[in-house]
Amino acid sequence: MSSTDSMQVVATRETDPEWHDPDAARKIANRLRRAQGQLGAVIGAVESGADCRAVVQQLSAVTKALDRAGFLVISTALRQCLSDPTAEGAPSPEELEKLFLSLA
Repeated sequence: MSSTDSMQVVATRETDPEWHDPDAARKIANRLRRAQGQLGAVIGAVESGADCRAVVQQLSAVTKALDRAGFLVISTALRQCLSDPTAEGAPSPEELEKLFLSLA
């Protein structure tokens, strides 16, 4: 899946009924766009032979942006599960824990 395809998935999810919080979906998409831009900077730095410290700093920024997006996805799902635990397709507490730990 290309980065453009993944952004289309996020955009589609914003209009999907499962995303009860369109503000959270917008924030997640914004974080992912930021990470995408930072990753482009890392690629450019590597291709231009930038100093390894600069590359590692930029990689760290990408990692942090992706982690924050992931945690925001999980926290949004958690809020939705607490507000409507019987909703169809709602992840179980065990699934949320597994997702959370996959980012740790």
